[in-house]
Amino acid sequence: MAHLTNPRVTVAASLRAAAAEQDWDEHSVYAGAADRDEEAFAAWIDELIDDARAGSPRPEGFVPSTNLWWVEGDQYLGRVQIRHHLTPFLREFGGHIGYYVVPRVRRRGHATAILAAALPVAAALGIECALVTCDVDNTASRRTIEANGGLLQDQRGPKLRYWVPTGPALA
Repeated sequence: MAHLTNPRVTVAASLRAAAAEQDWDEHSVYAGAADRDEEAFAAWIDELIDDARAGSPRPEGFVPSTNLWWVEGDQYLGRVQIRHHLTPFLREFGGHIGYYVVPRVRRRGHATAILAAALPVAAALGIECALVTCDVDNTASRRTIEANGGLLQDQRGPKLRYWVPTGPALA
């Protein structure tokens, strides 16, 4: 059964194979993933895990983020990034939570499950209601967000902005 986990070396072969496919993850942190040797892959995993720490080095404009992978056995199926707070840019375009599903396993409910599993993690980080954005023309992502209780706030440029509760619904 697929689940969220910390990034780990045991899925390296599967992630490299996915990274070599067309329509690979556009997030800059995942660029070059297919080309990392074992040592570089292990170091990259350490960086992804360290990114959750407030004092860890990160590129300009990036905030502390919890990076988790959606895996089944040794198969990498996708990932989620939970940003601990919002910058002005993230408030407009990126939101608290970004997710990705490997193209060959799309349309099987993984995105909805990834977001659902990420919401309690966001709650534990003190995020009561997560901002999640998607492109206006991304119907699948809109359905994913709405299936997880997302309420549309507005459209800003090419992005729709939803607020998704991270805890149990109030009666």
